[in-house]
Formats: sequence, structure tokens, C-alpha cells
Amino acid sequence: MKMFAVSAVIAVVFGGVAQADIRLSTSNPSPETVGIQLSSLMETEREALFSTSARRMQSIARPYVAPRADAPKPVFDRSDLDAMPKASGGEQWQCLTEALYFEARGEKLKGQFAVAEVILNRVDMPNYPDSVCGVINQGTGKRHACQFSYTCDGRPERINDRQSWERVGKVARIMLDGAPRTLTDEASHYHTTAVNPRWARVYPRTTRIGTHIFYRQQY
Repeated sequence: MKMFAVSAVIAVVFGGVAQADIRLSTSNPSPETVGIQLSSLMETEREALFSTSARRMQSIARPYVAPRADAPKPVFDRSDLDAMPKASGGEQWQCLTEALYFEARGEKLKGQFAVAEVILNRVDMPNYPDSVCGVINQGTGKRHACQFSYTCDGRPERINDRQSWERVGKVARIMLDGAPRTLTDEASHYHTTAVNPRWARVYPRTTRIGTHIFYRQQY
């Protein structure tokens, strides 16, 4: 029964990857049978460990951090957001505000918060830079070879709509201050409905908000 419990735990932790074709009898097996079953079970666990993505392992190992009691909440009503004081911040806030302006200012507030979630999710992932600015500016430096299209489309980043800039600045401030990320189910990618990138056929889709479709990277 103890071996059965261990097998069940492994199967849960690894999301089904470690489910082995092992059937343990409720009767008392011989020592030889126990040894074979235990070896098979340990080999299954080893294979599961090697086949589990770095992101999944990081998620398993990461200690639970309770949400801050004073963490702000996303604001989806435009009049409520407009009534808030003008936001400000340092380099990371500037980068996130700029990304939201060029990537999502035409979206409703829910869509803007969703795009911010993706950027912050990437910051937390091991296979991306560990800062907002690093995530946003990641790329080869060549035209149309970047993570966020506005950073390498060859056009200057001009801020012509001050009202939209102030709004996305508030969205950025709220998210950087620890607002919960509940919209995209840990999405790491998104695209508009106007395009269909190759990775969209590989990564599982998590949700659609406005004109953006969101996906979660699997490795």
C-alpha cells in the first residue's frame, strides 16, 4: 500500500507524465516481485523528472507566497481608473507603460491588464530575462526579430495620445505593485486575431480577451 501511495503522488506531481503501467496486487508479493516493481517505479520517476519542463519544476519548487494584504486590484472601469492619481515610476515602470501603450492601448482595460500579465509572467520564468525591460527588449536586434513587434518594426516610438499613456501608466503601476494575475492562466504568449504565428499551433491556448489570444508556453 505504501508503494501504491508513492506512485499516486508521483502521478499527481508530474501531471500524468509519471503514470506507470504498474499494477500492485493487494496480496503480499514475493521479495523478487517487490524489487522489480520498486525498480520500475523509480525508473518511471527518473524519466518523469527528466521530461518535466524547467518551468514546471520551478513551479513545483517555488514556495507559496501569500498575496500582500495591501496589493492593489486591477481596475476594469475606465472612469474609476481615470479618477486615480497619475502614476509614475522608474525604468521598469517606464518599460511596461511603453509596452502597454504600443501593444494594447486600443484594447479595453481588461485586455491591457492581460498583456501586462504576460510580460510579468515572463519575468518569473527561467527561460526569459528577469526584468520587465529585459523581457520587452529581448530579441536579435534585427528588424522583425524581437519578442514585441513595436520594438523592432523600424518605426519610432512616439507618444501622441497622452490620455492613453496616462491610463496604461496606471495599469503598469497597479501590476508592478503586486496586483493578482487572474486573467490569462499564466500565459506567456499572445497574438492578435490578425495574425497566426507558428507557435500558436503548439502552445495550449488559455483565453481570448478582446483582439488578443493568449497561450502558455510548455517548456
